[in-house]
Amino acid sequence: MSAIILLSVLFALAYGQAASYCIPTEYTMYVDRRECAYCLTINTTICAGYCMTRDINGKLFLPKSALSQDVCTYRDFTYRTVEIPGCPHHVVPYFSYPVALSCKCGKCNTDYSDCIHETVKTNYCTKPQTFYLGGFSV
Repeated sequence: MSAIILLSVLFALAYGQAASYCIPTEYTMYVDRRECAYCLTINTTICAGYCMTRDINGKLFLPKSALSQDVCTYRDFTYRTVEIPGCPHHVVPYFSYPVALSCKCGKCNTDYSDCIHETVKTNYCTKPQTFYLGGFSV
């Protein structure tokens, strides 16, 4: 009987890690600078998904550093830079953005991630759009 319980516990632990679903996901962002004539639509990848988290009941007895939870974050990423068309000469027309290459469940690193989830209020274009297709603007 104890072997069945042990196997059940091992299966539950293995399933918990397999149930984490943190992968690079397609995301469309809009770059709309006030000074420029066009809004740039960029298709990129971000880390998104679900990470297994265990919340303990003894929160009052532990230091705050022990209470952090795992989030879906970048394992490996790169930056790409694009030029926003229609900008006057006195405006720097370049915009850099991250591209997720691989993701992991782990602690949120504030060196390269925004660890606070806030709603994007203007994730749309207010000007004529131009699309970025991997190396040049269309």
